[in-house]
Amino acid sequence: MKIYIDENMPHGKDFFNSFGEVITFSGRNVTAEQLKDADILLVRSITKVNEGLLALNERIQFVGTATIGTDHIDQAYLKQRNIAFSSAPGCNKISVAEYVLSALLILAERKQFVLNDKTVAIVGAGNTGSAVYECLTAVGVACKLYDPPLQAAGDQREFCEFDDVLAADIISLHVPKTMDGEYKTFHLFDQGVLQKLNCEQILINACRGEVVDNQSLLSLAQQEKAPILVLDVWENEPNIEKALLPYVELATPHIAGYSLDGRVRGTEMLYQALNQHLNVSPTLNSLDFKDKANIAEITISASISAELLKSLVHLIYDVRRDDALFRAKVNDLNGFDQMRKNYPERRELSTLTLTLIDTISPSSKAIDLNRIGFTVNKK
Repeated sequence: MKIYIDENMPHGKDFFNSFGEVITFSGRNVTAEQLKDADILLVRSITKVNEGLLALNERIQFVGTATIGTDHIDQAYLKQRNIAFSSAPGCNKISVAEYVLSALLILAERKQFVLNDKTVAIVGAGNTGSAVYECLTAVGVACKLYDPPLQAAGDQREFCEFDDVLAADIISLHVPKTMDGEYKTFHLFDQGVLQKLNCEQILINACRGEVVDNQSLLSLAQQEKAPILVLDVWENEPNIEKALLPYVELATPHIAGYSLDGRVRGTEMLYQALNQHLNVSPTLNSLDFKDKANIAEITISASISAELLKSLVHLIYDVRRDDALFRAKVNDLNGFDQMRKNYPERRELSTLTLTLIDTISPSSKAIDLNRIGFTVNKK
């Protein structure tokens, strides 16, 4: 078989070379001509898989995306052609949650507020939104969930109303892109909604750029009426509205879920799905390619304060690095995609083992290091 894999999929050849010839490609620029002899096609979110892309291929049997989102895949077309499909739900949820935590710790320092005094409304309570909820509540932050589709489906968690979302100090978006229907998310935050927010609120978008009307956001920002912005995703990627960039407190090129650990999980999930499709037993897992972290263990003998937590989180991932790189490279030729392609290694908090010595004190009770994501040993 010929297996075509996005070049940004870590350990792609390691996982799939036993199935046949592995060929890598540029996800943004791949053509129908390139894929005409593919048996298996494995992509990430920047590749739109539709009739146009597969028009010259008469042999393809399996398409997979190593991402949570699937709006870039024409699943109806795949079904029509009897092409099997799989995604990787939840593969990068931890990475996105840690992106949000890192960003909020930075904003708390810059804007001089106590994070635990704020309320966070999480819009979208699926895999990623739930991971954000788990991470932030482990820090002691009060969080509310908003997800009408899950609520209507009988999810027993407590959900808030949209008015509660608009009243929250911090709003974090984690929904899929849906263009129509009862639960449409395209421009969920349109001009009318954005106008209801104030300059002291924080709006984080780490899901899909089209969930927020970027032109309306730009207009409000130019009038100094926009909330404090953390944008990882943008409309019309990679051709984003660069005029918006100076008004964004933390700006990154769709890399919130781009930890090495999360991307390897995505690759592994497609490997498992392909094995199932071919009715063979998997012989590999991500532990076979476990990349050792540069910083693996720290011993702590002090109380776990908010300031110490910030230092520990940013030791592993500080979003300011990606913000600075993005601003420096966004005007380069293909700068948006080049940063994703050459993204510096980023690990998850679980790769750091914290050995705690006599750290139990009243100031540490509100912070649950295990739930935040660290690996914890106690002595």
